[in-house]
Amino acid sequence: MTAQAVGDYLAAQQRLESKLPAPDLPWLVELRDGGVERLRDAGFPSLRDEDWRYTNVQSLLKKPFEMGPIGPCDVDAAFVARTAIPSLECYRVVVVNGIPIPHLSDVTLVPDGLRVSSLADLLVSDPSRLEPYLGKNLVPDPHGFTAMNSAFLGNGLVVEIAPGQVFDKPLEIVFVASAATESTMAQPRNLVVAGKGSQLQVLVRYVAIGAQRTLTNVVTEVIVDADAHLTLYQLQEESKNSFHIGGLFAKLGRGSRFDAFAITLAGELVRNDLRVDLDGAGAEVNLRGLYLARGRQHIDNHTQIFHNEPGCISHEHYKGVLDDRARAVFHGRIVVQPDAQKTVSEQSNQNLLLSRDAEIDTKPQLEIYADDVKCAHGATVGQLDKDALFYLRSRGIAEEAAKRLLIKAFASDVLLAVSPDSLREHLLTRVEMMLTD
Repeated sequence: MTAQAVGDYLAAQQRLESKLPAPDLPWLVELRDGGVERLRDAGFPSLRDEDWRYTNVQSLLKKPFEMGPIGPCDVDAAFVARTAIPSLECYRVVVVNGIPIPHLSDVTLVPDGLRVSSLADLLVSDPSRLEPYLGKNLVPDPHGFTAMNSAFLGNGLVVEIAPGQVFDKPLEIVFVASAATESTMAQPRNLVVAGKGSQLQVLVRYVAIGAQRTLTNVVTEVIVDADAHLTLYQLQEESKNSFHIGGLFAKLGRGSRFDAFAITLAGELVRNDLRVDLDGAGAEVNLRGLYLARGRQHIDNHTQIFHNEPGCISHEHYKGVLDDRARAVFHGRIVVQPDAQKTVSEQSNQNLLLSRDAEIDTKPQLEIYADDVKCAHGATVGQLDKDALFYLRSRGIAEEAAKRLLIKAFASDVLLAVSPDSLREHLLTRVEMMLTD
């Protein structure tokens, strides 16, 4: 099945190759050809691959997905308004099946010092702005899905923050999965470059129209220059029949800070890959994740943090709530290289199982090759606290309401660091809605 799927997608790439943006640009041709070669040689991951041993992707390889439509989209202003976060003041960009839709976006309102561009347009009009960055964070592509994204590279967004620019209002990017056929695929490639000393919050939301079968295979490359501070929220709330493969690859410069939140609330199968390289002394990364799964949902979070320079800091805190026959995977790997003395790193993964049939495979991992470090890691798996539940019941709170209170308390501390307030309240509301459905 895997070989057949690889053949189908390679044939599709060959058919579409000449229609992709800038088909004759030498460095881009090399990048796409590298993706084709990697996909042909490695194929798609299977249970035999150590990093995928608990995540079976055969269900999304049974029938090939078709690339999303290039023509008029079925997303309108009413849909954007209906799915907007109440009271959130932001600059908004709407992307449908990987293609930015200008008339639904607020790009004209973006102030000087912040540029939001279509990747496809830049590849044609000003590719020199992209060549130093595009594809440099993942060489080679770590697995078949990122390789396929590189092979089809063409659509997506480019966010450039000028050096020294600080923005109080966040940038919201809404990726909409819209199924024109029974099985539609989008493969956006995004690039975020935060210039020296800049500061911005970026909220990326993945939503869907309807409940048809869709695949979002997205790769985001992030460069945080010296002394910059970038906050990235990723909220995945597509349909129950959606498949989502996300890769985030970040490189941090000297004295920079990167805060990344991964909130996963929907999807039949979700895989989040995150790699952060601390390439400048004194850089800091904070990773926070929350995943809520029920039914037969499968959510897999794989994170890697590489401490490559001295005096860097990393904090990682992921939590999961699983019900019914849901399954989750957490594998967090932290590598402290020999030159990364004075490293401070801590990692935790906590999980709450609401059903005997729910399952979590968790593996926090530390690899330390330096001797002057402070590092800790751990994982917990448990059920609702019976004593706490009894206490709430004794105060006159109904059993189901008491359970919801405990679950919300467990999940909400991941969200306490979220700002602005309107975004935090929206996330807390979404968690509560899932608990009451």
